Amino acid sequence: MKKITQISITALAMFIMASCGNSKKEGTALINDKKAAIEKLKAQNTKNEEEIKKLQAELEKLDSNAAENSNIKLVATASVTTQDFKHYIDLQGHVDAQNISYISPRGMPGQVKALYVQQGQYVKKGQLLLKLDDAIMQQQVTAARKQTDVLKTQLAFAKNVYQRQKNLWDQNIGTELQLISAKNNVESLENQLQGANEQTKIAVEQLKTANVYSDVNGVADVVAIRVGETFQGMTASGPQIKIVNTSNLKVVTNVPENYLTRISIGSTIEISIPDVNKKFTSTVSLISQSIDATMRGFIAEAKIPSDPALKPNQSAVVRIQDYAANNAIVIPVNTIQNDENAKYVFILSKLSNGKSVAKKQPVVIGEVYGNSVEIKAGLKNGDQLITDGYQDVYDGQLISSQN
Repeated sequence: MKKITQISITALAMFIMASCGNSKKEGTALINDKKAAIEKLKAQNTKNEEEIKKLQAELEKLDSNAAENSNIKLVATASVTTQDFKHYIDLQGHVDAQNISYISPRGMPGQVKALYVQQGQYVKKGQLLLKLDDAIMQQQVTAARKQTDVLKTQLAFAKNVYQRQKNLWDQNIGTELQLISAKNNVESLENQLQGANEQTKIAVEQLKTANVYSDVNGVADVVAIRVGETFQGMTASGPQIKIVNTSNLKVVTNVPENYLTRISIGSTIEISIPDVNKKFTSTVSLISQSIDATMRGFIAEAKIPSDPALKPNQSAVVRIQDYAANNAIVIPVNTIQNDENAKYVFILSKLSNGKSVAKKQPVVIGEVYGNSVEIKAGLKNGDQLITDGYQDVYDGQLISSQN
């Protein structure tokens, strides 16, 4: 039984080896067939190319213009014209309100005793917003007024004494020293009363600082204070009360310092607010007098009309016009090419025989903006600029154009 099993295993192994050998032979045959097919196609392609060359040569013998026509390049041209050209500085900016008030106490910070404004509420200039603890200040006012009353009483008595002393002096009764002393006493009390009145005014004014009023008309955009808390105006987390007046809006942008000499107050500025699809044309109304050390730029502002859809800190796309030229030659910037000598374009030139050739025309360029470039010299009105196919032509090459 054991011998039969060994024979079976040996037979199975021989069968597997034979199968693998057959698969390998079949794979090699398939590869050879593919290679043979490729060689056949190459041979056919070579034969076709030779046949084409032969026919082309025969055609050139029969038609003298065939060789020449085969070298003509088809291009697109456009007539050079003059137009107004403008260059802009493209920047990012934001909407801001010209009147934003961060409310703070006129005196020392104090505890809030009453709050009269809510976030989002419209308030008027001079409207009472909150009241601070004023108990001590009221006591100071009361004390100052009492002191004033005491001095008034003393002054009235001193004046009465002086008048009596003067009456006696007029009757040659009493001494001159007594009269002078009475008069000095009156003058001293008058000075003290005047000082006391000033102290009373100061105390009353300090008492008024417990009332916090709005500085502008607007909306209470931030009210981050409650009764019982200490009101100091500005904290590490921001203002405690912020009033925003959106009736006068502006757009603020940071301009790189290398444009400092290119813009000025009055420069045209185009403003777009993408979020609300609003566009405005304005002029630069303010340019800061210093360069920001971090941003390496300066601030430029422009006023824009009030609009309920606009909010402070809203993003804006800003274009400041820094250059303009009337009746300028303007062409597509992609038609400009370079060599070791200068920049150039290709234009269509007519020969005496009526045929058209590509002419290499050196140009002097000016400002570039978007897809357009200003040409300072080299082109004139009416020239036919090659706008398509210019990459594949050379100076003097025959061309055929379509406008």
